[in-house]
Amino acid sequence: MLLAVDIGNTNITIGLFRAGALVSTRRAKSDARSTGDELALTLDGLLGLDGSSLASVDTIACASVVPALSEALAELAQRSGLPLMQAVAGRVPIAVRVDQPAEVGADRLINALAAARLYGAPAVVADLGTATTFDAIAADGAYVGGAIAPGIELGLDALASHTAKLPRVDLRHPERAIGRNTLDAIRSGTVFGYQALVTGMLARLRSELADAAGIDPSDIRTILTGGLSGASWVRSIVGVDEIDSDLTLKGLAIFHAEVSGGEPLEVGFG
Repeated sequence: MLLAVDIGNTNITIGLFRAGALVSTRRAKSDARSTGDELALTLDGLLGLDGSSLASVDTIACASVVPALSEALAELAQRSGLPLMQAVAGRVPIAVRVDQPAEVGADRLINALAAARLYGAPAVVADLGTATTFDAIAADGAYVGGAIAPGIELGLDALASHTAKLPRVDLRHPERAIGRNTLDAIRSGTVFGYQALVTGMLARLRSELADAAGIDPSDIRTILTGGLSGASWVRSIVGVDEIDSDLTLKGLAIFHAEVSGGEPLEVGFG
């Protein structure tokens, strides 16, 4: 039993794998102040929702962008006697061809690994979360860089907190671009604007990767993932081949298998 843990700035997402199959996923809010004991309670509680527990886990694989929670998880693993494999540059089994490899987020490297192994390369991954990250994978599976933009929720929060009269609205797909009231105008600018951002960035990244590989941009695989990838309005983003909300968790299972066993993992993620 492998517990995959994706620690983000907003959420901790876990996936439980049994014999290579993803059998359950759960999510909780991230709290950088959590101790190892508090994190153990959170993870055990999430696993308990599906009839499991930390006691049934054999090993943990983790990608984290929150150093304090990385330390808490290491403390938890040590106290529980659980092997812990942390994803960091130099350990994830792909080449990283950027100026400062150590600065690339672990989740981005894991997404690149998963995209190459599951969907093929060259590829682009857009992770729609607190930040919106775009990651480019070359034809040989190497991570070659990307782009980072604010996430859609950050934009809504900024509007509400830095203006006197604009409220925080719920996210849903607008019926038209021309909003006839303030709430619809905010939804239009936010949702349609975000779709345009993602569509435009994907097109530029595909074009640059295609030029480097001497192929047509349509041959670049494009995958969406992240906490917002399941939203209904995401399906209107142009040029997407796959929407895989569990890409990072699957990547952690692949990472663990290849680093510990030395062989690519062929798994059934159904």
